[in-house]
Amino acid sequence: MTITKTLVNIFRSKTRSLLTMAGTAVGVFAVVLISTVGSVGTSEVSKTLITMGVDTLLIQTADNAVSVTLTDDDVNTVRKIDGVDDVMPLMASMTESHILDRRLDCYVWGVDKSADRLISLTAAHGRLINNADCAKRAKVCVIDEQFALQSYGRSNIVGKKMRLFLGGKYHEFEIAGVAKSGLSSLQGMLSNIMPGFMYIPITTMQQLCGRSTYDKIAVKLTDMNADPAIVTKITDELCRVNDCADGYTCNNLLSQKGQLDDILSIVTTALSLVAGISLVVSGISVMTTMMMSVGERTREIGVKKAIGAKKRDICGEFLCESVILTLLGSVAGIAAGILVSGIGCFIAKVPFTVKLGALIFPALASAATGAVFGAYPAVKASKLNPAEALRF
Repeated sequence: MTITKTLVNIFRSKTRSLLTMAGTAVGVFAVVLISTVGSVGTSEVSKTLITMGVDTLLIQTADNAVSVTLTDDDVNTVRKIDGVDDVMPLMASMTESHILDRRLDCYVWGVDKSADRLISLTAAHGRLINNADCAKRAKVCVIDEQFALQSYGRSNIVGKKMRLFLGGKYHEFEIAGVAKSGLSSLQGMLSNIMPGFMYIPITTMQQLCGRSTYDKIAVKLTDMNADPAIVTKITDELCRVNDCADGYTCNNLLSQKGQLDDILSIVTTALSLVAGISLVVSGISVMTTMMMSVGERTREIGVKKAIGAKKRDICGEFLCESVILTLLGSVAGIAAGILVSGIGCFIAKVPFTVKLGALIFPALASAATGAVFGAYPAVKASKLNPAEALRF
């Protein structure tokens, strides 16, 4: 049986066939849209987390370790461990700043020259913290774009002065650079909730706070997918050198990102399966359409059987029609899903990607639905008695 003849049979009742295909299209559209949005969303969340510095290990003292601290010696100890690519000590403090007679809450990070690698900072204007700043304990700072926009209404404010509260008093800092980070997009959306981020030389922060120790040590491994044993190796080595037991903890943020990716994938799959229920509903409409078609074409079926058509010929004809009916609907649903997803990505200014499996699976599922729900009408048509069928 030719495709052309099948299409002619399908569109004998155009309105009914179009409504049936529309039902299939809606189900496939929902599956494609959810799968695509979930895939793009997971990818963007992963990229954002990486730029926020989650591809690092964070070493800190254990909560129950009262006399244990992090010092320069500890930084050097970690740096010498095989598999460690780079190390940076960190200090952090929630405080306030004054700029243009405005008081702004800010989160201050004490960093060194490795900040661009370990917490993925990029200089949008000016420069980042360097070795010379740390050596001179310079009172210079790098602020994030959102902080600059809140204060001056523009991003490039390199060279401006601001006062920062540290160590119980205000200190004047010169803005050496404005940086972009993975947090920039979140700060843009949550500007009234999230404080601005500021980065100063860690030696300057130590001096102003009257400390010689660090809050954390950020570690980037040569291979961030390396065996988890290296995490234990780092803490064990620190405990051995400092002669303490369980004095340090290591947070593998990359493994936590992997867990988040898995959760997002499970949620996307679950939502896609829920949307797939509409394919079952559309299958019922396919069965209804084919049953009505059998009723309308009873005499035609009788003539075909009278001139030698076999049961499998009649069954195959109706089964083919139901499958093509659902495939046409799935093509329309896939096209609509890609179009809407693409428009959404364009508006959100994120790269549009679509997985081939997200297109093939709903198409195959709709075809299978058409075959399953079209089987009963096809079998019923093939079993019609020619003599009785010709009476209609």
